[in-house]
This record gives sequence, C-alpha cells and structure tokens, in this order.
Amino acid sequence: MVANNNAVIVTGAASGIGLAMTMGLLNAGHDVTAVDRNAAGLAELARRAHGLEGNVETITADLVHADSVAQVAGAALMRYGRIDALVNNAGIGQASVRRDRRPIRFWETTPEQWGRFIAVNAAAPINMTRAVLPHMLARRSGRIITVTTSLGTMVREGYLLYGSSKAATEAAMAVLAADLAGSGVTANVLVPGGVTDTPLVGDGPNREKMLKPAIMVPPLLWLLSAEARSVNAKRFIAADWDSALPPAQAADKAGAPIAWLSIARMPIEPT
Repeated sequence: MVANNNAVIVTGAASGIGLAMTMGLLNAGHDVTAVDRNAAGLAELARRAHGLEGNVETITADLVHADSVAQVAGAALMRYGRIDALVNNAGIGQASVRRDRRPIRFWETTPEQWGRFIAVNAAAPINMTRAVLPHMLARRSGRIITVTTSLGTMVREGYLLYGSSKAATEAAMAVLAADLAGSGVTANVLVPGGVTDTPLVGDGPNREKMLKPAIMVPPLLWLLSAEARSVNAKRFIAADWDSALPPAQAADKAGAPIAWLSIARMPIEPT
C-alpha cells in the first residue's frame, strides 16, 4: 500500500498547474520533489512551501535530456528513500510559438517545432516514467499520474503541435496502464477539462473566465489515496470533479476510460 505521507515527483512544478498541484500536495502533508527548468520559479516555490506540512526538494532540470531524468529519480530516492508517485505535468503549449492564441495551421509548423513538442510533451513523460518504474515495480506499489489535455484539443484545427503531442502521451499511458495490470503500480491521466489560466495558454482576453489550476488538486489527492490504489487506466476531468460528493462518487462522475478505450476496437488477429 502507498504510504499516507507519499513521496511524489512533480514535473513542471514552478508555475501553473504544476505549482498548484505541488502546493496542494504539500498542504496535505505529502513530500514533493519539485522539478522545473525555471530555477527562479523553484526558489519562489521553496519560499512559499516553508512551514507547510510536507517537505519539498527542488531540482532544476530540463527533462528533454536523458541525464536529467536519471538525476531527478536519483535525487528523489536519496532525499525520501522511495518514490510513491510520479506526476508528469511538465509541458509546452503553443504560446511558445505564438503568444496571441491564434491556431497554428498544419502547414505553418516547422519540423523543429514538432520535434521540440514531441521531446517535451511526449518523450519526457515516457522517459521520466521509465526512470521510476523499476523502483515502483520492485515495491509492487506506485502511481503514475500524467497531465494530458482534453480529447477535443487533440484533434482541433490549428493544434498539431500541442494536441498531437499530448495525444501521443495519452496513448503511451494507455499502453502503460495495460502493461501494469496486476503489478501494484497504476497509470492514470488527469486533465483540467478546459482552457486553464496558466502561462501555457499565452496572451488574450477572458482570463478571468478560464479554469483555475487549483481544480486539479482534489482529484490528484484522491488518486494518491488508499481508496484509489486499484484505479488504473482511467482519465479524470478536474472540471467535472464535485467536491461536495464523497470522493469515490466524485471520481465516478469525473472519470472515464483512458485515451479512447471506450470506443476502441481491437484489431483482428489470426489465431
């Protein structure tokens, strides 16, 4: 069973959704290894975390680099002696290419941009997961929680870079969940459910109407609970989480099969 006081790695922890989830974990008494490229943001996180229930270890790293992935896993084990959960949150949005939030048409993208989005949004979560899995599998306990995006965003016009790279991540997590069945380790996806007020979305109006990053905290805390230890291959939409309900009921309301399993038809194979 995962300990009540979990040791959790959160990537992309210095801002936006990652910062909200990290603060939520610390407030709930979990110990966090907070990872980000932004050293100044991590320093501010450490300042804000002073005096909270949980402990925080900050690591400045770019997870595109393989040596950084190993460094993070090693540092988390050295600090806390175990890794109970990995929250794959680090990512880049289309605001890194165009700040005004206008769609970027398929033919406007470059191979270099595509390569960067795949490296950050798809390859880094897979490599980070691969780094922690041997430890979790040996203990027969662990949670992999990956932030992707709404299914509609994966296929909407002008979102090749962000949508497709996040779709690749979700497909990978679906494969992982199937591979992990019965191992004691689980893999699930958590998404906000709409445009969220973070640096990833770029500039533009109506920020006050956007979802707030803190909505991710209640479903995240539940996914780390003993009640959720057998939950695997699910995607949870934070915007649909009703905190007025008992957590298990809120999870039923906000949850669905990971990726596209509800409509998937497995291929015909010769027998």
